[in-house]
Amino acid sequence: MAPVSDIRVERRVELSFDDDAIASETHTNLSAVRQDGPCLWVAGDETATIERLTAERDADGRVIRYAGHRTVRLADFFDLPAGPDDEADIEGLARTGHYLWAVGSHSLKRRRIRPHHSAAKARRRLATVVREPNRFILARLPVATGADGLPEVRRRVKADGETRTAAVLGAHKDALTEELADDPHLAPFLALPGKDNGLDIEGVAAHGDRLYIGLRGPVLRGWAVLIEIRPRTHPDHDDRLVLTPLEGGARYRTHFLDLSGLGIRDLCPHGDDLLILAGPSMDLDGPVRVLRWPGAAVVDQPEIVPADRLELVLEPPYGDGDDHAEGIALLRDPGEPDERLLIVYDSPAADRQTATGSVYADVVALPG
Repeated sequence: MAPVSDIRVERRVELSFDDDAIASETHTNLSAVRQDGPCLWVAGDETATIERLTAERDADGRVIRYAGHRTVRLADFFDLPAGPDDEADIEGLARTGHYLWAVGSHSLKRRRIRPHHSAAKARRRLATVVREPNRFILARLPVATGADGLPEVRRRVKADGETRTAAVLGAHKDALTEELADDPHLAPFLALPGKDNGLDIEGVAAHGDRLYIGLRGPVLRGWAVLIEIRPRTHPDHDDRLVLTPLEGGARYRTHFLDLSGLGIRDLCPHGDDLLILAGPSMDLDGPVRVLRWPGAAVVDQPEIVPADRLELVLEPPYGDGDDHAEGIALLRDPGEPDERLLIVYDSPAADRQTATGSVYADVVALPG
């Protein structure tokens, strides 16, 4: 890897949420972010919703705040396997063409020990593994321009001679994990909880008809896993997705990246390159890095990507039990000459929160 550039947080941008999102603790559980013109799409991992925030600018046209919060309930667009209220653990958002994509973690969950639990109860909880079906979805949502000029999600859009529909993979016993059941690398990890180095999706990026799915775990002898798929509308059900066969007939391919033992925490396309937010696969604070895989979007075969083919872009800050970088997005701001990187954090530190329930994201320069 190339030497890391010094990171300098140029400024913080306030993300302001409504009372319902604050009550659901979405603002302190941010897991994904993507810019869409004047708006941000963000998601937390404790609901089955996506949030839209709209930019507010200073006199020079530079974004200083995202507010005007609107909530998108996934259950308004398709049936969720566990119903509308169970969390979907959305861990990645992607935006390309006419669609917004959202992916759940696809991970099993081991019960957490609380301080008040007795030793016996703690042992029982550590032996209990839960599968929450809403976590196992990949959602495609049509985006159109609303009457206010802002992007909005719709169930069905007719435009340019075609009909675009909201659709989902994973709501009909057809989750991506079913496809991986015989995978020689990943199948052994499907029965493990995400926090135990089991399968755990934490990022998605879109480039044309390709989706790249980043895994926080498993990490295989230090190598992180990236899954490439090409979803399309089911031929018989326009509210469902299927996977398009790739070259050779397989419906997915895996790429292995040497991230020095780290897992993938988010993905962000940058031209034909792929920016990768890397962090610990287990319950640790750091290290955290943003790396570039040059030319990732033009690769047409499974890849083994050694460390010397990756560029170390920057190292975001992280806290002690807080400030976990969870999402990255390119910030194209007409008030600034160059693209910046926006970073959102799970478990934000006290100085990243306001008394009114807002949180601050970091804006950093991308090294030239």
